[in-house]
Amino acid sequence: MNETYTLANGHTIPKLGFGTWELQAGDESYNAVRYALDAGFRHVDTAQAYQNEASVGQALIDSGIDRESIFLTTKIWNDQGAYMDALESINASLQRLQTDYVDLLLIHWPNPVEFRGHPGFAQRNAELWQAMEAAYASGRARAIGISNFRPHHIDALEKIATVAPMVNQIKLTPGLTHDETVAASRAKNMLVEGYSPLGGGAVFDSRVISDLAEKYGKTNAQIALRWSLDHDFLPLTRSRTREHIEANAQVFDFHLDPADIATLDKLEGMAGDINPDEANF
Repeated sequence: MNETYTLANGHTIPKLGFGTWELQAGDESYNAVRYALDAGFRHVDTAQAYQNEASVGQALIDSGIDRESIFLTTKIWNDQGAYMDALESINASLQRLQTDYVDLLLIHWPNPVEFRGHPGFAQRNAELWQAMEAAYASGRARAIGISNFRPHHIDALEKIATVAPMVNQIKLTPGLTHDETVAASRAKNMLVEGYSPLGGGAVFDSRVISDLAEKYGKTNAQIALRWSLDHDFLPLTRSRTREHIEANAQVFDFHLDPADIATLDKLEGMAGDINPDEANF
């Protein structure tokens, strides 16, 4: 669990993250984060939209683990569209998380429905990015990046960015490889993180993945997470139960054969994706 990637600015980030999407504020998210930390996770991902930042922050504090040993991510939500509002939302997130800084701060979605049309997503993202660059300069964010950005969103942001984004977090799962976006992100020296690495649970119903799990002596979830790692993605896994969280941490003692990776790349019937230019939020 101590393997890391290195971001463009030199900061290291654990190769496996614990995601908190759909974990309810209060005991559910608090307990899940504590289980994850107990299992060895040192990378925790939350967001303003998840409404569980306070519970996540309290779990980190109560764990007794040194803050410098934990990589913490949060994301600015779609209701933010102006520089000052974004700055205030960053400060509010830090207060809820009870920390002076986050290790990674992301724009959650590139083209929220509220900001479509004139002047469009590019101006909105420019406002947010300037606020994030200010947070980066002040040390309140040790790295900054984007989430769900496609190549045309990346190109627009590049025109105004003084600090280049260091991460693009997108949906990646067997059968959903987003080759164009991954290539565009890596061409700009961004690390690619993958959320929903288990396909929203679809990996548990896949006969192909079950057969591979039997072959390698692993669980279906471990096969899917290893697929992400063997692509040099950073998967963000999530569970509510201690048993599954502990199992999901055990993915650093094997690799998939190239032929099996290729099979998983083309896997059909996994969970679909959302076009960020057409989403209704």
